[in-house]
Amino acid sequence: MSEQSEPSERLTAELLEIALEAASHAGAFLRDGRPEDLGVAATKSSAIDVVTEMDIAAEKLITDLLAGRRPDDGLLGEEGASVEGSSGVEWVIDPIDGTVNYLYGLPSWAISIAARKDGETLVGVVHAPMRGETFRAVKGQGAFLNDRPARVRPASELGLALVGTGFGYLTERKVHQAEVAHRLIPEVRDIRRGGSAAIDLCDVAAGRLDAYYERGLNPWDYAAGDLIAREAGALTGGRPGEPLSPALAIAAPPGLFERLQARLDELGAWHD
Repeated sequence: MSEQSEPSERLTAELLEIALEAASHAGAFLRDGRPEDLGVAATKSSAIDVVTEMDIAAEKLITDLLAGRRPDDGLLGEEGASVEGSSGVEWVIDPIDGTVNYLYGLPSWAISIAARKDGETLVGVVHAPMRGETFRAVKGQGAFLNDRPARVRPASELGLALVGTGFGYLTERKVHQAEVAHRLIPEVRDIRRGGSAAIDLCDVAAGRLDAYYERGLNPWDYAAGDLIAREAGALTGGRPGEPLSPALAIAAPPGLFERLQARLDELGAWHD
């Protein structure tokens, strides 16, 4: 092993260990701390306030652990964590991806933690406590679901593809997204809307979805899931020639990816 590669492997192993620990602690806190009657009160503003409080508390739990282990790293979190850092490593955190699912008591919510260095994602962890699943990936080392290797399904024809997607919170965006889905659904096997982008990307990695696309994600929604999907054999991106971004995120195995990307571009899935 070269002297140059050894520190990098040590670094990624350390980052993975910390991400797994932080996700596990946050998952236990969110699972065990969720009031049993939260779903019943889901229409009340007080219930939404509880979810916001849990979201903020989970992010603080994660960022406190990260700061204790690696105080020089940067932080970017959904609930406002923003630290520049001086080490070149930045953590990208979503303490609850799928907050509406969490609010209603649906199991598809997850903690998403990614570590990137100099803009390149090195480690991704997506922990879904209610599904008993932890997805993880280290750049160049493959993807895993719990302790089993994760692999995308072989590319299907577009007409046989089970495609995941999601919808934004803004009414105008949802209307256009519904129009895109309306035109796409006769051309694919079916469409699924799970409510957590991180889990959808991981379900592509695990072969449970053939493909996934969505407009309007934030970096903390997809940072970990993007790496996990790619390490499981998927291609990811946005419009043709562009990387996955808030404008458009697509993940699918080679062969299907290109066909879906071209069709979504024709349908205008990249704009509101």
